[in-house]
Amino acid sequence: MADGKKICSLLFEQFPSPEIALNFSSPLELLIATILSAQCTDKRVNIVTKPLFERYRTVDDYSEAELLEIEQYIHSTGFYRNKAKSIKTCCQIINKQFKGSVPSTMEDLLTLPGVGRKTANVVLGAAFGIPSLPVDTHVIRVSNRLGLADSKDPDKIELQLMKQVSRNDWMHFATSLILHGRQICKAIKPECGSCYIYSECEWKEKPDYS
Repeated sequence: MADGKKICSLLFEQFPSPEIALNFSSPLELLIATILSAQCTDKRVNIVTKPLFERYRTVDDYSEAELLEIEQYIHSTGFYRNKAKSIKTCCQIINKQFKGSVPSTMEDLLTLPGVGRKTANVVLGAAFGIPSLPVDTHVIRVSNRLGLADSKDPDKIELQLMKQVSRNDWMHFATSLILHGRQICKAIKPECGSCYIYSECEWKEKPDYS
């Protein structure tokens, strides 16, 4: 396996204070934005959530909303019917079981429809500041190329990465890997010649510049 601490250090030099790309001002907004981000770009989600968050501000607003109206706001994110249903049902459950507040534990978040470990980790880390390590497609690709992980299973990768950096750095590490994947270690035509962690990378297909 690659040297996780060394790679982490190099990533942190490049991204000293990374932030997630989704716009939000509350745990509820981040939960909804993350649900919408499934099979959709963060850029598109941010376009959609601007009017959505102006129209619906509370758990009650979503709980009482007509599904058709929510669907109209989020149509361009794809799978909009399922997402609208998840959002409305999530908010109804939050109202009934969590006194109207988005829960702040993995166990409770996973009881909400449309919420998996990645979404829960994003909410825990970015909205509540609780150590967490969300694994998305960028983290899967980059961690495997670098040699930090040897699996395509997000849950296994999460555990492997958690062991390589301190608990308080989990979210920083994940966000840095995501940004590195978007900017340098792209799925198609990765920019290995511009990579600041090239020397630490164990990807067998990386070009040889020696």
